[in-house]
Amino acid sequence: MLRLYTHPACLQHDPGPEHPERPARLDAVLRALDHDRYATLDRIEAPRATRKQLLRVHSADHVAGILDRQLAPGELLQLDEDTLLSPGSAEAALRAAGATVAAVDAVMGGTSEHAFCAVRPPGHHASADRAMGFCLFNNIAVAAAHAIAVYGLERVAIADFDVHHGNGTQAIFEHEPRVLFASSHQSPLYPDSGSEEECGVGNIVNRHLPPDAGSQAFRELWEHDLLPRLHAFQPQLVLVSAGFDAHRNDPLADIQLDAEDYAWITGRLLQLAHAHADGRLVSTLEGGYDLAALASSVAAHVGELIAD
Repeated sequence: MLRLYTHPACLQHDPGPEHPERPARLDAVLRALDHDRYATLDRIEAPRATRKQLLRVHSADHVAGILDRQLAPGELLQLDEDTLLSPGSAEAALRAAGATVAAVDAVMGGTSEHAFCAVRPPGHHASADRAMGFCLFNNIAVAAAHAIAVYGLERVAIADFDVHHGNGTQAIFEHEPRVLFASSHQSPLYPDSGSEEECGVGNIVNRHLPPDAGSQAFRELWEHDLLPRLHAFQPQLVLVSAGFDAHRNDPLADIQLDAEDYAWITGRLLQLAHAHADGRLVSTLEGGYDLAALASSVAAHVGELIAD
């Protein structure tokens, strides 16, 4: 049975009505999964991450800067040009990171083979000491560090198909050979990182998609380049930064994917997990800013996880 981790607090992070990363994103995802096709989902309330779990990848100052600020009702605090804190942000961020930790515990403990974390704010732009790109804590990095610290894993793969480069995830793990980070992303595009020459200690694999690239280019890049690198790594756990903003209707990028492409890449990542990790795969929501495109893409992603 597929586990779905979410929490109502993730709807309370509110950076303002005109902000792309708005609560309606998660509402659209949850409504898309409120259908008979997804009746077998084991729906779990996400716990809070602990400070100890956050401190494995973030500095103490960064954690305190998110969790210890006191904001008045309706107050917004701008952390960078597009990342804001609202009164509900700290709790949402704790639940988002906590969801990924609980999901790792579930798949490592054999409770569930796969898990999907329907949470926000997203995480892959957050670095050790900086919130940016709509992200407060790096949820997928917290999950990977937890898997290594608690379960002693030596090979954790992070596959990131968000249209934007996961610069925070790369920065956190670029000197950690136990983590392989594989990313496809549009270039040029925010955050203007993720060069193919950025290799870490041999554990970073960045591949570019030019503006207007479509299904064929995306699938060939993964099939013939990124997936072989992931298979060669033989991961004991597969983590997925599942951003759906490479969809053709997304307003923040220029890639021409559709929901079927997300079903395809999910299937390939499941094959990876079965080949090397006893099927263990945890996916967490990153980007996706057209509500209808996001809903259909998540439905396709989760549908593949259930079917497996």
